[in-house]
Amino acid sequence: MSISDCISALFGNGSQANVRIMQNIRVPRIIAAIVAGAGLSLSGLIMQTNLNNYMASPSTLGITNAAVFGANVSIIVFAGGFLNTGNNLSSYMAGTNPYATSAVAFVFSILSILLILGLCRIRSFSPGVLVLSGIAIGSVWTAATTIMQFYATDVGLSAAVIWSFGDLGRATYETDLIMTVVLFAALIFFMLMSQKYNAMLSGDETATSLGINVKTLRFVSLLIASLFIAVSVSFLGTIGFVGIICPHIAKKLFGQNHKVSIPASALTGSILLLCADSLSRTIGNGSALPVGAITSLLGAPFFVALILSRRGKHA
Repeated sequence: MSISDCISALFGNGSQANVRIMQNIRVPRIIAAIVAGAGLSLSGLIMQTNLNNYMASPSTLGITNAAVFGANVSIIVFAGGFLNTGNNLSSYMAGTNPYATSAVAFVFSILSILLILGLCRIRSFSPGVLVLSGIAIGSVWTAATTIMQFYATDVGLSAAVIWSFGDLGRATYETDLIMTVVLFAALIFFMLMSQKYNAMLSGDETATSLGINVKTLRFVSLLIASLFIAVSVSFLGTIGFVGIICPHIAKKLFGQNHKVSIPASALTGSILLLCADSLSRTIGNGSALPVGAITSLLGAPFFVALILSRRGKHA
C-alpha cells in the first residue's frame, strides 16, 4: 500500500481490503503502542522514584509474572474461559474467549499487587522490603506457571506460550479505550503529585518534614502504577524493558523534575514502542515478530550500559 492508499483507507476510501487493514488492524495497533508505551514508561518512573531504586521497573513487583500465570490458568485449565472445550484443537479454537484470558490475567495481577503491598504495610512499608517481596512473589508465580505448563498438552502449552509474547496485534478499539482511560487517570494523579515526588528525591525524612505522608503516597502511587501494568499485560502480554529504558532517557534529557519528566517519560515510551513495533513488522518479512522480543533486544544492551555507568560513578 502506498502512502496515499493508507491515508485514503483511514477515511474509508479505497478497496475494502485496504480499509479493513487500516481501520481494523493498523490503527488499533498504533494506538496500543502509544498508550502502552506511555503507561509502562510512566509506571517505571513512578516506581523508581517511590522505591528509590533506579533499576525498578514494571516487572519489579512480579505483576507480569502473576499475569502470565493467570493467562496460563485460563488457557491450560479452562481453555480460554470454557471448561467444556478441553484441549482439543478444533473445540479450543471454537470456544476460546480472549477476554476471559485477559480477565483472569488481570485478576491474578491485582491479587499479586495487593498481596505485596499488604505484606509491606505490615513491615512499615520499607522500599527494600517491597522490592524483595516482589522478587519472591514473582518467583513463586513463575514456578507455578512452569509446573502448570509441564503438565499441559501440546495445544494448551503452545497457546499459553504464544499469549505470553508481547504482541500489539491483539489490540482492539475496546482494549485501547480501557488502557487509555486508566492511563489518563494515572497521568492526572501523578502530575498532581509531581511536587511531592520531587521532595521524595531528597529522602523520606526531608519529604516528611515538608508535611508529606510518605507511606500513604508511596502506597497509592505504586497501586495506581501497578494497576496500569496489570491492564496492559492482561491485554497485550509481556513487554519488557520499556519501564527501565524510557524513564532514564527522559531524566537524562530533561532532568529530575517530575513536572517535566512525567510527560517526557510517557512520550519517550510511546516513541520507543512505536519504533519497536515498526521494526518488528519490518524484519518479520511479512509477519510481525512479538514486539516484546524487540524491546528486550533493545533493552538488554541499555541495561548493561546503565549498570556499568552507575558502577563507574560509585567507583
